[in-house]
Amino acid sequence: MRRGLLYLVAIMDWHTRKVLAWRISNTLEADFCVEALNEAIHRFGPPEIMNTDQGSQFTSFAWTDRLRRSCVRVSMDGKGRFLDNIFVERLWRSLKYECVYLHAWETGSEARTGVGKWIEFYNRKRPHSALGGKPPAVVYWLRKDETQPGQQE
Repeated sequence: MRRGLLYLVAIMDWHTRKVLAWRISNTLEADFCVEALNEAIHRFGPPEIMNTDQGSQFTSFAWTDRLRRSCVRVSMDGKGRFLDNIFVERLWRSLKYECVYLHAWETGSEARTGVGKWIEFYNRKRPHSALGGKPPAVVYWLRKDETQPGQQE
């Protein structure tokens, strides 16, 4: 933002790079991260493993308890090992250069709207070379269709 900082959390499917849920906050409290996690679990079901860095919001009781209650294995990057979570780091880079650095938002509401539009574009329209030129949401739903029980091969 032009003045001040905002913090962004994104819950991403590693296989397809689809952003399943996200939140912005003006504090690093765990609440906004847990809200994003709750949305992702509610909409898409719990993952087998959740990988994060060792930020205080991800080591908090609220975060780890929510994962444990959903029978999700907790995985954390090593200290200073940003490459352990390279897909999210790449998302941050793309978001910054394709969206954030191009705007000087005055309010958190403006930033939330702008980031939301970009994430929608990222999920639905932005091609990924690792996905054969398809956007994450297309590959995500194709993959889900392939793994539905009872389907004939």
